[in-house]
Amino acid sequence: MNPQNHNLYAALRAAFPADLDTTAVEVVGGASDGLRYSWRDLDRASAMLANLIDGLGLPARSRIAVQVEKSVENLILYLAVLRSGHVYLPLNTAYQSGEIEYFVGNAEPAVVVCSPANFGWVSKIAFKAGTRHVFTLGEDRGGTLLERASHHADTHAVAHSGPDDLAVIIYTSGTTGRSKGAMLTHGNMLSNARVLQSYWGWQRGDVLIHALPIFHVHGLFVAIHGALINGSAMLWLNRFDPKAVIGLLPRATVFMGVPTLYTRMLAEPSLTRERVAGMRLFVSGSAPLLIETFNEWRERTGHTILERYGMSETIMLTSNPYAPDERHNGERERRGGTVGFPLPGVSLRVVDEAGRPVETGEIGGIQVRGPNVFAGYWRMPEKTAEEFTTDGYFKTGDVGRIDERGYVTIVGRSKDLIISGGYNVYPAEIEGALNEMPGVAESAVVGVPHPDFGEVGVAIVIPRPEGAPDPEVLIGALKARLANFKIPKRCFVVSELPRNTMGKVQKNLLREQYKGLFA
Repeated sequence: MNPQNHNLYAALRAAFPADLDTTAVEVVGGASDGLRYSWRDLDRASAMLANLIDGLGLPARSRIAVQVEKSVENLILYLAVLRSGHVYLPLNTAYQSGEIEYFVGNAEPAVVVCSPANFGWVSKIAFKAGTRHVFTLGEDRGGTLLERASHHADTHAVAHSGPDDLAVIIYTSGTTGRSKGAMLTHGNMLSNARVLQSYWGWQRGDVLIHALPIFHVHGLFVAIHGALINGSAMLWLNRFDPKAVIGLLPRATVFMGVPTLYTRMLAEPSLTRERVAGMRLFVSGSAPLLIETFNEWRERTGHTILERYGMSETIMLTSNPYAPDERHNGERERRGGTVGFPLPGVSLRVVDEAGRPVETGEIGGIQVRGPNVFAGYWRMPEKTAEEFTTDGYFKTGDVGRIDERGYVTIVGRSKDLIISGGYNVYPAEIEGALNEMPGVAESAVVGVPHPDFGEVGVAIVIPRPEGAPDPEVLIGALKARLANFKIPKRCFVVSELPRNTMGKVQKNLLREQYKGLFA
């Protein structure tokens, strides 16, 4: 690797094993079950796609928006965008036309890649917004992208990138419902990948079971970067299947999942201590892990899940330890209900509303600083400035505390964010859609505990005088407008909402009232 080139792909490529013909990725399940990709395949195929991108004559660091189903070819496209020096923009496959229209209009991508089935409506949105190139990529390796790439050379000189050059934009919504594009640099991601490789004890011969989506930080960066920068093979599932994952455990050493995946595996009788005997590490994140799940997993398997904490804007920030730390008399164990300690290089503090550090054990707003913290929000300089302190700390919007031993615990989210099955759900967006519907005078959406998804949304609606709407009709109307993971699991029509003296809806009371719905 050229020491002056900070391109993330160059670093990942340098970690590939000496024998490039060994298996890098093996597909499990679906039409491609058993298909194997060598390290040479990843390098050659990403080179062909990078050459296709180079041939389009795009301006430097153009955005390339991708909304396709999970596949190894999707992974290879991501690597190609990195090595070509452009900016990867992953989009959740559940997003509908209104959402895609906003993202394309805001990011102004030079290239859009979509599923063949969606080409009709996606291409109309893209071309109307000024995008010049729209390709398709199917889960079955079909589509125009690979057809065009097949005519290009399979060697490619990796583009030169500085550590502060933009590599990825991840969209994350705010409480106003307006999505913000978090800009992550090559330096942000490479620093985090290297820290996690060391902190989580990645070893030669490790094998990762990859069962997460790859349009957000957990699956795309934490899992994939972790395997690639360690030269570790992946057992690849395009969709999570608890029985299939349990069947793969004897062939693997590392698994990363959201709490929902762990609860679904615990429901399978085939999950036994014998199955996990060769496993080294189970990691959970993207949503709070219930202490019941933490304890049941340890009792059932003998393994203690490692919980960590991160954000789209920062990648990983904290983690429970991989092993007891001898420097602390072996006392730093994995503790349920906490997210561990700040990672090396990360500075984390808890402050009051005035920005002053709180006492040990007191609750306050979490602020962070480090090489993994993003460069700012895309085309939102005022918002970026607002979210950083004068001494360079990012205000996460999360609320938590640090105990006397240094463990960080997240106790809530200041912006009423709901994390359902690992996906971020923003109540204001759903409330805005509900409030436009016939018969709805006002609405409030809150998150409540759910045994499978961790949290789910519940909608509480005040009717207009002319008549109450049907809750099921409202839910059905939302499904036509928003991604499925955003849809509240229940809807209630009530005469009034609880308010404080200033007239603000007291969502804490609503959460308390409905918290037992799915117990």
